[in-house]
Amino acid sequence: MFISKRFIVPLSLLLLIVGFVTLLAVVGMTVRLGDRANQHFDDVIKTRDVRISAVEIQNAVQSAESSQRGLLLTGNEIYLSPYDAAKALAIRQLENMKRTLGGDAQFKLVLQRLTALLSEKFQEMDSTIALKSERKELEALAIINTNRGKALMDEVNLFVSGIVRTMDNRLTAGVAEQRANAANLRWASIIAAILIILVVGVVAATLLTYTRELNQAQSKVTALNASLEARVRTRTAALASANEEIQRFTHLLSHDMRAPLVSIVGFTGELEANVQQLRNYFDNSNPAPADPTSQKVRIVTDEEMPEAIGYIRKSAEKMDKLLNAVLKISREGRRELRAEVVDLNELISSSSAAIYHQLSEANGQIDIKMSIPSIVTDRLSLEQIIGNLLDNAVKYRDVERPLRLQVRGLVLPNDRIAIEIADNGRGIAPCDISTIFELFRRVGKIDQPGEGIGLAYVRTLVGNLGGDITVQSELNTGTTFRMTLPRELNLQLSSAA
Repeated sequence: MFISKRFIVPLSLLLLIVGFVTLLAVVGMTVRLGDRANQHFDDVIKTRDVRISAVEIQNAVQSAESSQRGLLLTGNEIYLSPYDAAKALAIRQLENMKRTLGGDAQFKLVLQRLTALLSEKFQEMDSTIALKSERKELEALAIINTNRGKALMDEVNLFVSGIVRTMDNRLTAGVAEQRANAANLRWASIIAAILIILVVGVVAATLLTYTRELNQAQSKVTALNASLEARVRTRTAALASANEEIQRFTHLLSHDMRAPLVSIVGFTGELEANVQQLRNYFDNSNPAPADPTSQKVRIVTDEEMPEAIGYIRKSAEKMDKLLNAVLKISREGRRELRAEVVDLNELISSSSAAIYHQLSEANGQIDIKMSIPSIVTDRLSLEQIIGNLLDNAVKYRDVERPLRLQVRGLVLPNDRIAIEIADNGRGIAPCDISTIFELFRRVGKIDQPGEGIGLAYVRTLVGNLGGDITVQSELNTGTTFRMTLPRELNLQLSSAA
């Protein structure tokens, strides 16, 4: 089954879109999970710091209480050495915890209560230490015996344990979420990889199938081209042979028709001589004016026979011109072309000089603009082409305005040139443009001598030179003939051979 281009292009585009969307989804999920991982990492750091601060507060308060108890029991102030450091550490860790959890509504009341407990606990310990230093042991002991310090310490431990337990729960939940995200990413990556592999596989299989079928089609086309070239060469040879046969037949036919035509012209001359003898006879015999037979013979010899002979002579002359035209085209088809360097400016100037007298009578002028200095072609054929086109421009000018001619040369791609001959003459009606190159076809106002072979002859000459001729015209405005030719006729001839 052949995969058409109309099918493979939408299919490939659809599969590429699916693969692209899948890749975007995986990238989007990876970016999202990456952001979540970064956020979780920040939360872990924050939770760790809070937990450390809570433990440090608990340890600092316990250390400060141990210093207090040692002093009260022994009276030795050496036990006070860690007290100030422990108190400062507890206060500093409490501030750190406040900064970390300041925006968390869950811990707002907890932090307020913990701050009050620590303040009250350190006030209690500061009071007993001060009383001990002043040797007021009984007052210090009385404060201790109220068990207020123990109650404060128990409550501090309770709040600290709650904070630590909450942080541990958050860490556990964060780890579980990260594991779930990693699992989701893993499954998403696996599914996306499978989908992309399927897309690539289908695209590759489709392209391989299409390429294989395309190669097969190309092989068929190559084989057909080879056979077509062989058929074209065979047909071209047959056409060339037929063309030569037609030219030979045309030449023979024109030659054979000329013999009876010469006889017709000869006998026409004899008839004219005989008519003149009859006229002389009747002029000398002086027939009776009332004789109807003599009057009829006089009309025949003076009017009807000269008129008939004149028609015969004109028809014979026309047929002779037509035969000459056919022979001219036939000979041109058999003439061997001679490629030589032709100076275009010199050739067109000489062709213009040939119609100088007609240009002067038409008050005309010719403008030559050749951007191509020279080409390699058959000089005689090109002279005949230019001469015919210039002669037509003069012949079919508009008598109401001075004649203006322009001859332009242009460089074309593929090593070809164009020569344009434009005039401001009568122009050609749109309905007649397609027929002006036909043999014996004349269009427009027929007020000039001719047989309708000039443009047909021009087209034959241009074709022999490997070119083409076209026309653009507007009625009552002017006409432009444009012929395209190869810059080097010898290349054209070698490629044709």
